Amino acid sequence: MNSSLFQSDEQKENFIDLEVLFAALRRRAWLIALITALGLALGIAYLLITPPVYTAVTRILIDEELAKFTQEEQPVANSMRTDSMILSEVEILRSARLARTVVLAEGLHENEVFLNPPQAPVAWLKSRVKAALSILAPPKPAQTGATAEEAAIGKAAALLQRYMSAERVGRSFALEVSLTAYDPKLAGSIARAYANAYLSDQLEANFDATQRAMVWLQSRLDELQQSSQAAALEVEKFRAENGLTAASGELLSEQQLSDLNNQLILARAETANARARYEQYKSIIESGPENAVRNATIPPDQPNSALINELKSRYLTISSRAEDIEDRFGEEHPQLINLHREQAELERQIFSELQQLTESYRNEYNVALAREESLGGNVGTMADESSQTGRAMVRLRELEQRSTTLSNLYQTYLARYEEASQQRSLPIAKARVISEAENPVGSSSPSKTMVLAMSLVLGLFAGGGVAVLQEFRERFFRTGEDVKDALGLKFLGYLPLLQGAARRGKNSRSKPEGDKAITVSPGILRVTKDAPGSSFAETMRNARLSADLVLQGTSSKVIGFVSVLPDEGKTTAAANFACLAAASGAKTLLIDGDLRHRGLSRSLSGTPGGGLAEAVMGEKHWPSYVRIDRSMHLAILPANGKHFAHTSELLSGPGMQRLIEEARRMFTYIVIDLPPLGPVIDAKAFEPMADGFIVVAEWGATPRALLRSTLLSERRIASKTIGVILNKADMKKLSRYAAPGGAEGYMGRYTAYYGDRFE
Repeated sequence: MNSSLFQSDEQKENFIDLEVLFAALRRRAWLIALITALGLALGIAYLLITPPVYTAVTRILIDEELAKFTQEEQPVANSMRTDSMILSEVEILRSARLARTVVLAEGLHENEVFLNPPQAPVAWLKSRVKAALSILAPPKPAQTGATAEEAAIGKAAALLQRYMSAERVGRSFALEVSLTAYDPKLAGSIARAYANAYLSDQLEANFDATQRAMVWLQSRLDELQQSSQAAALEVEKFRAENGLTAASGELLSEQQLSDLNNQLILARAETANARARYEQYKSIIESGPENAVRNATIPPDQPNSALINELKSRYLTISSRAEDIEDRFGEEHPQLINLHREQAELERQIFSELQQLTESYRNEYNVALAREESLGGNVGTMADESSQTGRAMVRLRELEQRSTTLSNLYQTYLARYEEASQQRSLPIAKARVISEAENPVGSSSPSKTMVLAMSLVLGLFAGGGVAVLQEFRERFFRTGEDVKDALGLKFLGYLPLLQGAARRGKNSRSKPEGDKAITVSPGILRVTKDAPGSSFAETMRNARLSADLVLQGTSSKVIGFVSVLPDEGKTTAAANFACLAAASGAKTLLIDGDLRHRGLSRSLSGTPGGGLAEAVMGEKHWPSYVRIDRSMHLAILPANGKHFAHTSELLSGPGMQRLIEEARRMFTYIVIDLPPLGPVIDAKAFEPMADGFIVVAEWGATPRALLRSTLLSERRIASKTIGVILNKADMKKLSRYAAPGGAEGYMGRYTAYYGDRFE
């Protein structure tokens, strides 16, 4: 019987059933709606207590074209330089110096609205926490007037930096400056002040840079002016000291020499030329072969000049190679030795050619000297004077060149100084305001639409999360499908949660008839009698029918009512089952087998002392303790009398077995209300004498895992279990837990079939 009880709980579908999901949402719709409404209410409360924030926006364009007419040459632009320049301007806007300038310009350090604005809830909470923590900190020293003012300015600047944001607009040259405040006029005023302060800062930066350049240029101009004047005076002084006065572009000494030796100038020139060449080459020859080779310079118009120059070029090339090899490989390298040999041969050849050339120049000189001696002795004197004048002219040209250089440098710096002087007062910045900030007409934060939408969405998510959590935490029996899935047992029906008239009792009969006559207290123990047309009675009829079918062939049926926890209603179910059977004409005996709790016995009126325990122990024959409720024709064996610690021994002992055997011969149904399963073993002790068990579980309160584990541990009771009844069911909520297409969803349609309604 009921072998499916031991099947695994994992036999479930792996895919998501949308109908089940929607049923769960409908079941928890009230919770989701409540939490959503709570979220929306919190959003509305947030909007009500959060002060509105206003944002003013101004845009500034970095325009290099504004200064193109004041610059000689525009710098070459590139993307990297442009990005760096714009990011630098953004940092200037964010700087503490510019914030301080705006604070002083607008007097924000004295504006209480700006310094102490209304606080949002989160900010208020943070301030309270900081205030609480500041109590633990050591007290700060008192501030003087100047220090307090500086502190106020610093605080205002810090707040302004927090409320202000500057960023580049896309990839353009435009900068967007946003300023938030709790006063729309204050936001617009500060945003405009920021733009003005930025433009003024650019002008002041240009002025300061130009001023520093002018100071430096002025100092350099003074030095250059003094140096230039000193150089010019030195030129004139040297000219006067050496008699270098010129007339018509010539010196006076040269004009005199030209007048006196006009006829001898050609002869003297030839002699001097021949002598100079001869003396030059003679000195070269006398310096030795090596020096002669190095110092010899042959004009191209002289004989053998091409040959000597070619030999000298080869000599220089070989010398360079020799030095390179010597540096790299040392003096002993074979190639270096060969090069030195070639070098010596070239020296010899060059020296030989120079000797021949010197001899030729000597002959020419002798001829010219003979001609010169015939011209007279004044020629030599005038030549010496001309030579001295030439040396003086060399020095004069050097002095004049220095004077000219200093004068040109002075003029250049003077031009730069004048240019800087003009640019210093030029009121042109490389930026302009393209969108002036206006006083905002509406708040930018909090956004009512956004807050309400977020509150609604978050409320829905929170409600859904709580609903899902409750669904996952749902561990109780709600429907017959839960019974079948968790236990694999037959579901016998729902016993509604009885209220009102059912608990108070509609038909009360309390007069005893004879010594053994009793009356079952009106109320939930006789619902099937008082309301035979109710759904409660219908469930008990289904339980009796199931018992008859399962125990078919058994003439006298012993049926135990059990539960896994106390107060689940097994006594009510047992009493009403017995009342229903007795009302149908079957001889029925109801036994209160819960010797520990005795709930059934306490509900009886007019019962004398003694009961099941005394009957089992044999003090009297057990029929002596049976009481008859004549209104229901029901025999009841209560559990009044003494209390015993070992109740399980009484229920499993020979006395109980003899009582059940004798009762079987007298009654068709023997219904026994047994103690709960679990730590109490009375039901397990009575199991061999029972033909079947009906398990009563409380709707929405009995854990599925607990009842399953209990029946798994009590396999003999589980094998005799006829079915499970869910007691105290809330019939109004039952449809919420119905599976798609489940019978619970349509129970409302059967209302007309139930004549009596107690639930």
